[in-house]
Amino acid sequence: MRHLPYVGSGPYCYANSFAMLLGERSPSTAVIEVATGGPFGMQLIGGTLVFFDAYGWDPEQGFDQALAAIGWTSTVSKGGDADAALARLAAAVERGPVWVGPVEMGHLRHQPEMNGPIGADHFVVALDVDDERVLIHDPHGFPYAQVPVGDFMTAWQAETVSYGDPYTMRTDFVKIADVADADAIRSIIPAAIAWLTPRADIAMPPGSLANGAAAERVAELVEAGAGDGLREHLMYFAIRVGARRLADTADCLLLAGYDKAAGIAAEQARIVGSLQHPIVTKDFPTAAAALRLLAPTYDELREALT
Repeated sequence: MRHLPYVGSGPYCYANSFAMLLGERSPSTAVIEVATGGPFGMQLIGGTLVFFDAYGWDPEQGFDQALAAIGWTSTVSKGGDADAALARLAAAVERGPVWVGPVEMGHLRHQPEMNGPIGADHFVVALDVDDERVLIHDPHGFPYAQVPVGDFMTAWQAETVSYGDPYTMRTDFVKIADVADADAIRSIIPAAIAWLTPRADIAMPPGSLANGAAAERVAELVEAGAGDGLREHLMYFAIRVGARRLADTADCLLLAGYDKAAGIAAEQARIVGSLQHPIVTKDFPTAAAALRLLAPTYDELREALT
C-alpha cells in the first residue's frame, strides 16, 4: 500500500510550539519532530508505561539537537522560585512570544475535564502576562487561551512531570544557518541509529524494555486486558502521537534519500495506527497481534539506516 503523508490534528505540542515561534522560516512540524530523534524506537518504562519513542528518550533531550539540525538557536532559562519565574516570563513576553514547558497539562483548566495533575507533559507559547492571567497559544487546540496565573504557575512548576526542570522557557530564537529539510534529517541519522541500538548505559526503572522486547511485553499486557490505565493511555495519547510521528518519519526519510528505511517507518506507522480501533473496542487479541508484528521492525529500521 502506498504511504500517504498525514495532515491533521494530533498531540504535537512541542513541535507546534516551536513552529509558532520560528514563524514563516520554520520547517514543517514533521521535520522538527523527527529531528528530535524521538520517533526512533519504542520504550516500556518500569514495565507499565509505554511510548512509541526511543528508549530512554524524553522530549527535552531532543530539543537542542532538533534546533541545531534545522539551523536555529535559542536561550534556555529555568528554575528559581515562582515569583522570580513569573517576573522572568513577564519581562520576556514584552520582547515577544515565549516557548514554555514542560507544564503539567492537568492544571490547564481551560482544557475540558482537566481538574488536577495527570502526569502529562505539555508545551505552550506564552503571549502576555498580567496580574490575573497568562495569555497563551495552547497547541492542543486552544488559541488565545487565558489561564489564571495561579493555575499557570502550578502547571509550570511541573512537579508531576517525569523530566525537565521547573519554570523552563526558551526565548531569543535566532536562525544561524539555512538548512534544507533533507540535510536536517540526514544530520540526525547517526543519532537515530544510536537510539535504535540496544543500550545498557541508560538508567531506567526496573522492568523497562526497549524496541522489540517492549512491543512483545506490551502485547502480553494488552492480552491480559490492558489494565491499570494502559488502555486509556494508549487510546487517548500514545497511539495517536506514535502513528503520526512514524508517518512523519517515513516522509522525512524519503526526502533525505533513505527509501528502504522510509518504507519500514511507513509500515510501523500503519501498524501503530491499526491499534486504535481494537484498543478502543477492547479487541485485545487483534491489538496484541499487531504489536507482535511491530516488534521486529525496529531492528529492520536500524539496519536500513546503517
